[in-house]
Amino acid sequence: MPEEFFRLTAREASAALARGEVSPLELVEAAAARIAEVEPAVNALPTLCLDRARDHARRLMRGEGREMEGQAGWLGGLPVSIKDLTDVAGVRTTYGSPLFRDHVPQASHPVVRRIEARGGIVVAKSNTPEFGAGGSTFNEVFGRTRNPWNTSLTCGGSTGGGAVSVATGEVWLAQGTDHAGSLRRPGTYCSVVGLRPSPGRVTRGTVNNLFATLSVQGPMARNIADLALFLDTMAGWCPLDPMTYDAPAMSYSQAVAQAEDFRPRVAFTLDYGGALAIDRESRAICEAAIRRYADAGFVVEECSPEFGELTEALLVLRSQHFVVDRELQLLANRDSLKPDIIWNTERGLNATPSQIAWADRERSRFFREMTKVFARFDVFVTPSAPTPAFDVMLRAPESIAGQKLANYMGGSMLNAAMTMAGSPAVALPCGFDQYGRPIGLQVAAAPRRDDIALRAAAVFEAMGGLNTLLPIDPRPGTVPPLEA
Repeated sequence: MPEEFFRLTAREASAALARGEVSPLELVEAAAARIAEVEPAVNALPTLCLDRARDHARRLMRGEGREMEGQAGWLGGLPVSIKDLTDVAGVRTTYGSPLFRDHVPQASHPVVRRIEARGGIVVAKSNTPEFGAGGSTFNEVFGRTRNPWNTSLTCGGSTGGGAVSVATGEVWLAQGTDHAGSLRRPGTYCSVVGLRPSPGRVTRGTVNNLFATLSVQGPMARNIADLALFLDTMAGWCPLDPMTYDAPAMSYSQAVAQAEDFRPRVAFTLDYGGALAIDRESRAICEAAIRRYADAGFVVEECSPEFGELTEALLVLRSQHFVVDRELQLLANRDSLKPDIIWNTERGLNATPSQIAWADRERSRFFREMTKVFARFDVFVTPSAPTPAFDVMLRAPESIAGQKLANYMGGSMLNAAMTMAGSPAVALPCGFDQYGRPIGLQVAAAPRRDDIALRAAAVFEAMGGLNTLLPIDPRPGTVPPLEA
């Protein structure tokens, strides 16, 4: 029935489109109806562009814009959401900042053009923290986005709106960005899947730091097969991004389809030998989940690469991104920027050349540690968040396992370590804590082996079956107590 279209997976919906069993316009209307139903409870998609989406659907139904039909990643008229950091032509795009409250770009970001050329229909912009800086999704323009599993909790950040939009069935796929976990942490908190691709896998197009590797574009979905499909949509060389390279000869969808025969060699750590704090229950749930690989007969071995001073190295290098992106805005509009933006940018401006050089050396040291791991194992598995979702009114958890955080980035290093290693990393659900909050794993592979990360994640997903719980209706709840 049309009102139930939102329950189809992305692959099921795109296959139904290909068979002519449903039209792009019908799916747009199904998305519109679902958005109207759940949006008041979650505030995930504050900017809609439904008339634009309907026009795109009608063009596809007339046979226009189908030049890429039949190629890997063809969506055929499937509605998607685009993060509000990413320009969509003619659609209000604020970057979560009061400075751009009324901004309407004339041209779409290259990744949006790629998605639309492959039959993706943009129906809405998803909420994000200001300029994507934050582990909880809120801003002064649109307010807070809430977790559908418990609307008193955060959905994470910074692709929080995207995670909620797929978890609730508002759209089938969501585009986002990831620097230190912005696709993976919201994926975990909302029990969906998010992939940080290898740098250069997906175009970043219009950014000013085109030769840097910390921030990437990537997909979110309800299951690994859908995630692979959307990566195929996005992947490939782009003349506007010097880091990009050609899409693989075997599509990611094909690689995941062959996961049934894949027996990955698995290395894992829960906390890098005590270097990182992690909630006790999250630790227990993740360890039990990882052991399922061993129970299935796979090689599984605990392995803790030397973590060293990676946290400080990340903060040094990350702050240079903020200098490139925000220095001029800081000079002109300091009073309009949130404290996190100011802190990151000023940290970068105050860094010495020696500190930056040290951070690059420390990052390289950790990368070499990880090459040793990937010489022996196919994937490296960790928890994908150190704590479950926290109070939606907080910008970050106050503490982890009783340890007070020094700054809002303190809970990001499980994800950010793989950012620093240049590894593709998938976040996928592995269970729920005693309060019903989603818990997840992060499955990482060697650089440019996104296919390996996806295949191993697909193996685990088949064991757990948690993807079958989606989409969900938003659920009210209370904030659980902090772990002592």
